[in-house]
Amino acid sequence: MDRPNSARLYDVFLGGSHNTAADRELAERIRQRAPRWSLGAQLNRSFLRCAVRYMASQGIDQFLDLGSGIPTVGNVHEIAAQHNPHSRVVYVDYETIAYNTSRAELADNPNVTILKEDLRDPEAVLNHPETLELLDFSRPVGLLIVGVLLFIGPQDKPGDLVATYRSRLTSGSYLALSQASDDNLPADLQAEIDQVVASYEHADEQLVLRSYEEVAGWFAGTELVEPGIVHYPDWSPAQQALDDYQRSCRYGYVGVGRVP
Repeated sequence: MDRPNSARLYDVFLGGSHNTAADRELAERIRQRAPRWSLGAQLNRSFLRCAVRYMASQGIDQFLDLGSGIPTVGNVHEIAAQHNPHSRVVYVDYETIAYNTSRAELADNPNVTILKEDLRDPEAVLNHPETLELLDFSRPVGLLIVGVLLFIGPQDKPGDLVATYRSRLTSGSYLALSQASDDNLPADLQAEIDQVVASYEHADEQLVLRSYEEVAGWFAGTELVEPGIVHYPDWSPAQQALDDYQRSCRYGYVGVGRVP
């Protein structure tokens, strides 16, 4: 608890309260050196909500959210329930505060659960009794891998992990994911993300930036939903409401793919 934690840092950037003094201190240093990183966290969360709304509008009523993080306003199950009150959601996170907070908040909801599992162990997640109780993989599922792969190092083969989870999805399922990148950034944004990467050396998990080509490879076996793989500000239907500063936050890719 004395060392900043990536999930709790994300909570700080989203305006949450489930964080420590160490988290807030590092988050403030990041804000000073890279003000658009916290904006990127908010746009990433906005993408998650938009992706869930889109999937729900296509009839998806069950979701698997990997690296779900600490609960905040507009959680996956809340958005899904607006479309179908019987929607089911399985959250997965191994961070203690994220798990304990979610478990307490979801205790009275029979359609939602959280697993204290590591997404790097797909079999433990996919074959968990609570997963099998809530999700029917013979029907379409919305798989959410948003804001977490940037903490998965190359030694853990993120492409293989995504492929393993995707292989369990039947036709009509969807995959949504996001990933930080420093592809072709202008000098000011490059300086910011370099500062962020250096700052996360003081946290429990470090950032791994990836190229467009690697992210595109994760969508193999799916059909990309328009507008394809784009920067954070460009996927949301609300993008027209963003100002120029918000639109300049382009150090990450997001996308949604449909399993044919």
